[in-house]
Amino acid sequence: MRYQVGGSLYINDPTYIVRQADEKLYSNLKTGNLCYIFTSRQMGKSSLLHRTSHRLQKEGYECVYLDFTQLVSDDITPAQWYKSIIISLLYSLNLAEEFNFQQWWKMQANLSPVEKLYQFIEELLLLNIQKTCQTKGIFIFIDEIDSLLNLNFPVNDFFAWIRYCYEQQAYNPNFKRLGFALFGVASPSGLITDSQQTPFNIATAIELFDFQLDETQPLLPGLKTVISQPEIVLQEILYWSRGQPFLTQKLCHLVMQTTFTTSTGKINLSPKSAASWVEELVRSHIIQDWESQDQPQHLRTIRDRLLFFNQQQSGRLLSLYHQILQAQEAQQLRPNSSESFPSSTSLSTPYSTHIDNSPEQTELLLSGLVQKHNGYLKIKNPIYRTIFNSQWVLTQLNNTAPL
Repeated sequence: MRYQVGGSLYINDPTYIVRQADEKLYSNLKTGNLCYIFTSRQMGKSSLLHRTSHRLQKEGYECVYLDFTQLVSDDITPAQWYKSIIISLLYSLNLAEEFNFQQWWKMQANLSPVEKLYQFIEELLLLNIQKTCQTKGIFIFIDEIDSLLNLNFPVNDFFAWIRYCYEQQAYNPNFKRLGFALFGVASPSGLITDSQQTPFNIATAIELFDFQLDETQPLLPGLKTVISQPEIVLQEILYWSRGQPFLTQKLCHLVMQTTFTTSTGKINLSPKSAASWVEELVRSHIIQDWESQDQPQHLRTIRDRLLFFNQQQSGRLLSLYHQILQAQEAQQLRPNSSESFPSSTSLSTPYSTHIDNSPEQTELLLSGLVQKHNGYLKIKNPIYRTIFNSQWVLTQLNNTAPL
């Protein structure tokens, strides 16, 4: 058995963890709702996307996958960008041979690029579905939608088009056979601020939570083959990762890798020694010299999001994060604290800064370093808290230009 460290899991991967988001996304799409999943990187968005798409395809739906990183470049024009979307839809739905695209494109010369997209969907794509009756409907899955932030022109019209497709369902039954799901590391307000055009106020937000202990049974079979006390080892892994998907898979992979290189059989642990064994694994293979050991890249992605994604904002992000860190460190010192780090007797974590949905809080959440908990922000797990500690933050603040 193998554990997937980075990248999308195969459709039938035995280590795939089914979460609440799986059923919520599937049922909302089937109901006809626009859905979006916006969260930090390496949370399992792409795996959820492909698994849901596969599930719908088995039921007779056509599913189109658009990776917007492939459709965005620094010098692309609006006409080129909208044309690339239409061409991608054509080939994904095997319609390229059914009509002369170049001729059709020239015939729409008097239309704006986004109007050509309207025309294509309404007069070609949906009418073709109605005539052939070969599919129950079409779902368009858009991944890496935050790539739109790299375009040198506004895309309000694109989001207005998505909204239009849903509003038309009341007037044109064909539009009921078209649905969208949007995935990315973004916030709705960061993509479009126009309340008249935004589709997000008529959409369903799907939250993608970290793995919970009772969900992680698919991870046990591999651990059982290489180590004693696999249930306790898995619980200790979740203590350190707090169920963050990438880190959880990576720690399971490290357990397998370590046993292969140090033993010809199972590593025998007692219930009492399991915690210290996993802690040593975490400290030696993830925390120590973390920048050089961060393969595939994960911790450096968080660092870069804080420091370089928006350098004008980085000082404020670091200051906000430092407040959260100090509050949690203070709670650690309280005699009645529910957690005595680094003991793993509890899967709870103290919390601090109250959520006010400021741009800095939103960006900190998108970095993956913190999460919401009972109306507050808290640092997601002990690994992050150990690496991005007060000394690290103060060093970065000293290197940040005054605001």
